[in-house]
Amino acid sequence: MHPKALLDACADLVRLVLQFEHPADAVVSRYFREHRSLGPRERATLAETAFAVLRKKLLFEQLARSGSGPKERKLAILGFHGPRDFLASALNDTEKQWLATCDAIPADALMAPHRHNLPEWMAKALQDQLGDDFWLLAEHLQQTGTLDLRVNMLLSKRNEIQKELAQVGIASEPTPYSPWGLRLQGKPALQKTDAFTRGAMEVQDEGSQLLALLVDAHRGEMVVDFCAGAGGKTLALGAAMRSTGRLYAFDVSGHRLDALKPRLARSGLSNVHPAAIAHERDERVKRLAGKIDRVLVDAPCSGLGTLRRNPDLKWRQKPQAVQELTEKQLAILQSASRMVKSGGRLVYATCSVLPEENERIAQAFGAANPYFVPLNAARELERLKVPGAAGLCAPALTLAEDGTPIGGDFLRLWPHRHGTDGFFAAAWTRK
Repeated sequence: MHPKALLDACADLVRLVLQFEHPADAVVSRYFREHRSLGPRERATLAETAFAVLRKKLLFEQLARSGSGPKERKLAILGFHGPRDFLASALNDTEKQWLATCDAIPADALMAPHRHNLPEWMAKALQDQLGDDFWLLAEHLQQTGTLDLRVNMLLSKRNEIQKELAQVGIASEPTPYSPWGLRLQGKPALQKTDAFTRGAMEVQDEGSQLLALLVDAHRGEMVVDFCAGAGGKTLALGAAMRSTGRLYAFDVSGHRLDALKPRLARSGLSNVHPAAIAHERDERVKRLAGKIDRVLVDAPCSGLGTLRRNPDLKWRQKPQAVQELTEKQLAILQSASRMVKSGGRLVYATCSVLPEENERIAQAFGAANPYFVPLNAARELERLKVPGAAGLCAPALTLAEDGTPIGGDFLRLWPHRHGTDGFFAAAWTRK
């Protein structure tokens, strides 16, 4: 495609994603379906340009106030993903001069919102937690997330898959914490590899793998993934169980569970039982009361730990919606906990970085359910031989009169500290 035509297409896609009527990845997918003549490189340029604009929206909108031409075109120029000489061939002299002026602005001359590129309410919530460390997080949230794989240990070993990928020109390295993970550079065509088609690996962020690891599912057990979605953690749990026992994948969305079916078919697992439920108090849930060894509640949340991959969320999510989510999260956790048998384990998890969805939910549940004994996540991960386990965890926010944490340590993952998406997990054992 001619540079000018490609830049026009980028501006058109930027206009569509900034309407925020649908998730950005859905908008991009629809655009590609409607423009099937686009090649792989053109699609990559379009998608990465649109996501770059979402990541640095406040800065780019400020810079776009100067210059001339339509706003979406200026945003697409600022976020353009590709060689600068290619971009320059699509610009007129005025645009070239304007872009050079924008590029020359030093970062320390920018106002705070144009540096962190977050809504003010979100920036304040994160800064209250992290202090000066907030700026390092903000920088990481404006970058593309890593591409992590989980090796299906039921079918293969990590070093074998690493060698197999290397033979087809895909470099990888073991993830630093998860014993199941490989980290890749770039975005290779994984779906065309034999390892993918035979189910020997799945795309899954290392942090998500660690949540499944914390459940510590064993052979022959009865396990429930209560908010299974497309089943990434379900598949990890099933492999850990060596395809024995019984693993229920519950979700209120049959559409999300449909996405699990092809992945399940590849995985070699025979112990997974997907089931759509009407709500957290569904009869299927009630019938399992006190019978389950392990319950994972990967609760619906704001998703703000995934901003590297889903930068539109920071503009689509609102504080009022987060408050509504917290009420739902506690209700779901309470209902799911009734399935846990005596001596069984309950894990509550989110991909959020907000304490109101994380520590405060865990502490409210613990206060209302004294028959659930909190587990120290750091000690559990150390027992599971996770390197640097203590550095992956944080103490409870609430302190006793003597200053000790109430509720045990929680798993607390951050992009800028651990290289994963932002995740939280709390675990309990039922008396």
